[in-house]
Amino acid sequence: MSAGAGHVRAAAALDAQAREAGFEAVHIDIMQRVPAWFRWVYADLYAILVNRAPFLWRCLYAAMNHPAGTGLLHSARRAIERRVSRAWLRELASLAPDAIVCTHFLPAEVLGQSKSQRSKAAAGQSGAPAVLACPVYVHVTDFDLHAMWIQPGVASYFVACDEVGFQLRRAGVDAARIEVSGIALTPGFRPMARQDGVLRAHGFDPARMTVLLMGGGGGFGQLERLVPSLLDGADGFQLLVLAGRNAGALAALQSMAVRWPGRLAAVGFTDQVAQLMASVDLVISKPGGLTSSECLAIGVAMIANAPIPGQEERNADHLLEQGVALKAIDHSTLVYRLRHLLDDADRRQAMALRARSLGRPDAARDIIHAITLKLKATS
Repeated sequence: MSAGAGHVRAAAALDAQAREAGFEAVHIDIMQRVPAWFRWVYADLYAILVNRAPFLWRCLYAAMNHPAGTGLLHSARRAIERRVSRAWLRELASLAPDAIVCTHFLPAEVLGQSKSQRSKAAAGQSGAPAVLACPVYVHVTDFDLHAMWIQPGVASYFVACDEVGFQLRRAGVDAARIEVSGIALTPGFRPMARQDGVLRAHGFDPARMTVLLMGGGGGFGQLERLVPSLLDGADGFQLLVLAGRNAGALAALQSMAVRWPGRLAAVGFTDQVAQLMASVDLVISKPGGLTSSECLAIGVAMIANAPIPGQEERNADHLLEQGVALKAIDHSTLVYRLRHLLDDADRRQAMALRARSLGRPDAARDIIHAITLKLKATS
């Protein structure tokens, strides 16, 4: 589900784990099966809102956060989703899967509607598509629950933490259908020895304090503006910047490196994120559910920077409450938080140890194992 890179990464982790467990797995992105205009509304417009009109996004997030099935906005949205998802549903039906796992609420909602409509229209009749008969599992990929994750006909929910499980129970979901699994990660994200070779490869001294600043391909984070603030605002550290698929930011950052020789290096998209995290003393990142879980699994302190209103703000609150992160709401606050942690090795180390204690590096394996047991029990 490409409306958010974290949902895709979680799905990819589950896909890989299912294959390793001997299943025939298919990773289908519903955003690649809907019309371009719908994809723009669901993904591109989201990026525009959170970058340019965060207050409006906050209002929309709150407006949608009431029980599914109520409100004019929900009714109109679901009608559109049903229409644009028909080809995707036919594709699923042709695969006749034994189980479906959703890492985003959109496919879960479409499947929930289909199950509900089929049961009403074809009660007691044969010939229902196989996709509608198989169990649907939902994997919530944040540390808080939005009402849109709660859908009819879900066999089980796999959630990041106890609090999300509590919220589901309060919403009326049977406790037997809730499992606290953590968020699915690829196998590389787990505690490991400091990767000094990674730092040397980028021209850094492994003995110096190193900070990883993470951006992303969606244009979030304003990396080109953040870097000068950080490097001019604090001394004694090296800054490794992960620009992801943001080619413009990567080029700009690489040209900046001559201004801070030996202190700044920029990296584009890479499959070595786990090794980069394990090489540094601190990660500065927007607190997406996947990135936050990756930091926990590695065991590294965080500064949650400029969280997006809604889910990222709630993720940041969870991280702060757990003692694994500080939060910065603007550039000035970020520089202050950075200087504080650079000067307080004891607190930084305590945050890292707490993060490691909360990490769930085997969440993907545990989710697939749990689904396997459920399928065997009903076969």
